[in-house]
Parts: sequence; C-alpha cells; structure tokens
Amino acid sequence: MFKQVFSNIVALALTFSIGSALAAVDVNTANSDALRGIKGIGPAKAKAILDERQAHGPFKDSADLGARVKGMGDKTVQRLEAEGLTVGGAKTAAAAGGVTATQVSTSSSAKPVVVKK
Repeated sequence: MFKQVFSNIVALALTFSIGSALAAVDVNTANSDALRGIKGIGPAKAKAILDERQAHGPFKDSADLGARVKGMGDKTVQRLEAEGLTVGGAKTAAAAGGVTATQVSTSSSAKPVVVKK
C-alpha cells in the first residue's frame, strides 16, 4: 500500500516538473500573468518588461531584453531563460528539437496567433 501511494506521489511530482519545463513563455507576446509564471519574475518585473515592450516594441534577443529592462543583466536573463522565458521563441525551437513557432497575426486589435510547424 505504501509503495503504491509513494509511486503515485512521485509520478505526480514528475508530471508537474516535466510540464513546467516544457512550458515556454515568449517575452514578446506574454501578458503579465504568463510572465509572473516564470520563477524569478514578480509583479514589478513583469510590469517593467511590459512597459518597455509597449514603449519601444518587441525585444530583438536576450541581450536586448537585458539592456532595456532595468535590473536585468545577462546573468538574470540567462537564469530566466533556464526557467522557460524565451525571446521570439528562439529558445523554444532549440528546446523542442526543431519545432519552431511562427507569428501569424500581429494586428493591434487581436492577440498574436502562434502556429507550430
């Protein structure tokens, strides 16, 4: 009985850890809640990212993100990328073994649509 309960707990823990490792959040399309879902990004940092993105457009790459958002240097950006943050989906393609994300629609009245190839 104990072995069965223990194995169920381990299976559940693995499911959550694998699920969170596979979930990537693109800094150029994410809302505040999605950004705050990344370990290390709280409400203030999410707001700073969104404010900068709205004021000056999407981030070109991780170096651009680190340079434009106050308090985010290269090491912080690298740590956040390890937690699932991506810039333009580039990290997602590498992590998914060649699956890429392409932005299809960027109209201001609609949320961007992402299509996986």
